[in-house]
Amino acid sequence: MRLLPVFAVPAALSCGLLAFAQPAAGAPGSRSATQNQATLVAIRAAHHTDYDRVVFEFDGPLPAEREVRFVPEVIGDPSGNPVPVVGGAFLNVRMAFAAGHDDSGNTTYGAPRRTYALPNVIQVVSAGDFEGVLNFGIGVARQSPVRLSVLRDPSRVVIDIDTPFRTVAVQAYFLDVARFEAGTEPYTRAVARPVIPPATAYGALQRLFAGPTETELGRRLAFVSSDATGFTGLTISDSIARVRLTGGCSSHGSTFSIAEEIMRTLKQFPSVRWVKIYDPAGHTERPDGAVDSIPECLEP
Repeated sequence: MRLLPVFAVPAALSCGLLAFAQPAAGAPGSRSATQNQATLVAIRAAHHTDYDRVVFEFDGPLPAEREVRFVPEVIGDPSGNPVPVVGGAFLNVRMAFAAGHDDSGNTTYGAPRRTYALPNVIQVVSAGDFEGVLNFGIGVARQSPVRLSVLRDPSRVVIDIDTPFRTVAVQAYFLDVARFEAGTEPYTRAVARPVIPPATAYGALQRLFAGPTETELGRRLAFVSSDATGFTGLTISDSIARVRLTGGCSSHGSTFSIAEEIMRTLKQFPSVRWVKIYDPAGHTERPDGAVDSIPECLEP
């Protein structure tokens, strides 16, 4: 799994798998643009019949420029560093002249990282709010045609991402904080996620690493990453699933780690009876035999 993470055309036209931009009067840096900066106040996403829609709503005018394109990874502005985004493909959305903060530096649109249980859209993540330019990364399950349009009253930038595929429902298992605090097992709770067959186990793990939705966070569900930023090398053979963590690996002394989330998520599938989890260096405590195994770094 990758964690990451132009053509000028009319707004109503589809860009297919390419990128396009919408310039407007009052370029960033001009006096008129400075006086009419758009302020991002909300981000929403929902599924429609044949596409997922992501909406950026603004107080004031529309951003002077709007651009969306597929990128190999999402890069932060101005840091230049990769921004972790869960998905099989990544969109970068750039909007100027616009801001996502008030005069005191407080964010005006809510959580800068949010997960969705939609067929294609997995995550929307802030990738920059600098000098009048907003950047966001959108992690999608599969690259597909994209369209950018605008709506007014209120001002909205709309990204439609096609869903030309079938999905099936699987479960992702997150820590239930209330149950853990009460010492009531099991400590995990299952939530439904759509994934694209036939790679249902991979899709389930991908959705697990994306974490809970905003509604699920309100129900005190949490993703315990144990410092892992992703996974790679998922295989299933002879009823044994093997998966390698990427990034870091540490239980931080807790009796609950990412291992329980991964094992329960993978064992929902009839083809998986045992799970072996490897650290980023490729080590696990019991690599052989029909038994579960975790790396030493996930021990309490």
